[in-house]
Amino acid sequence: MNAPTPATGRPAGLSARDLAAALVVVVLWGLNFVAMKWGLRSFTPFQLGAARYLCAALPLVLLVRPPRVPWQAVVLFGLFQGLGQFGFLFWGLRVGMTASLASVLLQTQVFFTALWAFVLLRERPGVPLRIGMGLAALGLGCFAMGQIAPAGGAVATTAAGLLLTLCAAASWAASNVVARRAQQQAPGYDPLAFVVWSSAVPVLPFVLLAGWLDPDAARWTQASTWAAVPWLGWASVAYLGWVATIAGYALWTGLLTRHPANRVAPFSLGVPVVGLLAGMGLLGETVSAWQWAGIGWVVAALLCVTLGPRWTGFWAARADKSSTSSY
Repeated sequence: MNAPTPATGRPAGLSARDLAAALVVVVLWGLNFVAMKWGLRSFTPFQLGAARYLCAALPLVLLVRPPRVPWQAVVLFGLFQGLGQFGFLFWGLRVGMTASLASVLLQTQVFFTALWAFVLLRERPGVPLRIGMGLAALGLGCFAMGQIAPAGGAVATTAAGLLLTLCAAASWAASNVVARRAQQQAPGYDPLAFVVWSSAVPVLPFVLLAGWLDPDAARWTQASTWAAVPWLGWASVAYLGWVATIAGYALWTGLLTRHPANRVAPFSLGVPVVGLLAGMGLLGETVSAWQWAGIGWVVAALLCVTLGPRWTGFWAARADKSSTSSY
């Protein structure tokens, strides 16, 4: 945590170095979706998942000590965050989802996290979260309308892609609950070690799914297949595994250890902005009117959830001050 400033007693703001780190994470995670699209040109969703997590686990799993948490938490987190989140997301991107829209829809994990926390941890959502969930529902309604009544009769997304991306967000949310329980149960919780070791979990399931469901899986036993993969395919795998996963999470968890979560979390709102711009600029993607409306509602919902507690706290403090001064 930051040291309090002498004048106010409140934690100081982010230093220039930490601010730069936060912005780097936003860019890395925003470009993540373009790298997925490029990777899916050379690999099937399950092959890309196996390659991503193999890169994320190696060589750090040989250098970082195992996290001091129950092994069940490591396995569950790896399955939900790896096999679930990115299995569904890669599949959705393959069957009909743009990188631009996926970067926004995946942020609905905030609301799925609240749902799982309520069901499993009995954590009741506050007023800002309840309002945000209502706004997000309006956004999802706009996305649905975009599928029912597409402008011009053609869209780059499909109902299957939309549903699979929402499943990815729900899986991400489940992994958040697992990580929260692990942190509560283990005083020596190390976020980086937890991410590194859990990255090894989904590799084998992804390989087994690829061997079972991919019709061309047998060709990977030939050296010529590996040699035929273009450099952009391997670069995408390296980016997803080492840059977006390891470097991104290392910077992000470092920020969370030095600053309150409510000071760091708002930066995540920049990820869909970068994802939108990157998808349109690097992939030539277009966003329909209904999708823009949905994006607007989802971003408003995220702003409400992220900044709402600060606003309510500010107005509550002003009300207390006003009532005190009236005596």
